[in-house]
Amino acid sequence: MSYYLGIDGGGTKTTCAVGDESHLLATATAGPSNIVRVGEVQARESLQRSVRQACAAAGITPAQVVRTCVGGSGAAHPELAEVVRRSLAEILTAPIDVVGDMQIALEAAFDAGPGVIVIAGTGSIAYGRDQQGTTLRAGGWGFAIGDEGSAHWIGRGAVSAVLRAADPRGGTPEPLQDSAFSAALCKVWGVTSLPDLARAANSVPPPDFAVLFPAVAASQDDLAAQVLTKAGRKLADVAAVVIRRLFAKGHTASVPVAMTGGVFRHAPLVRQVFYNELHALDPRVEVNPQVVEPVEGALRMARRGT
Repeated sequence: MSYYLGIDGGGTKTTCAVGDESHLLATATAGPSNIVRVGEVQARESLQRSVRQACAAAGITPAQVVRTCVGGSGAAHPELAEVVRRSLAEILTAPIDVVGDMQIALEAAFDAGPGVIVIAGTGSIAYGRDQQGTTLRAGGWGFAIGDEGSAHWIGRGAVSAVLRAADPRGGTPEPLQDSAFSAALCKVWGVTSLPDLARAANSVPPPDFAVLFPAVAASQDDLAAQVLTKAGRKLADVAAVVIRRLFAKGHTASVPVAMTGGVFRHAPLVRQVFYNELHALDPRVEVNPQVVEPVEGALRMARRGT
């Protein structure tokens, strides 16, 4: 029997799936492995740990794996791909294919068929393929200048929103007032006041805004809802760019769209706004309500040798 590995390496977590020719046998999750965000040492540790744990859960050794496919943000870049491949080659002897996270997500959502996948995790991007196999991406330009609707973008927007809301109004200086929402953000970063939150947000190097996302998603505050609503709209906008370019107005058939990433998975409001806004922009879309697991695409690509 042959065994295969599919790996989804992200900025928050790394998921490894072990399968034979037709069945998923086990999965395991380790820490982040986005090299740009966490560095080579942390990425190597997370990748290897996910493989060892998944293989142990499946009752096999890494030496029994015949092929591996890894998908990661930016991992398709030759230099980064080589780092990933070298890290895994320390424990795996079989061929290792390294592709972008958008490729394994598209595979998981549509197999080889047409459609548009929108990723909203630590970063964000839209990626599509038409009936002829032509592919196109939009967004995904990094947290400093883009990644609208991502966990990083939402965390940064939440900090900005609570600080703006605390500004004095009417020309009368007032002390900054904490709310339950701002207190939740402060707690995540380990600060105790809004001035400290502002200093942390402007520190060098920049802080991890993405870790604030769970607090935003869990909040009932109106400011949190405003940030999440805007995120859903931004994600719909980037998806619409790909749809317009790949599926011209003369294309009368429905356009399949799928979602993946922690923002979609853990923020129902983002999913709802994304669906409503995208359908308003293009009534042809058919959005899969289930959040896709990209690691399933990576495992599928490993089985067929990408």
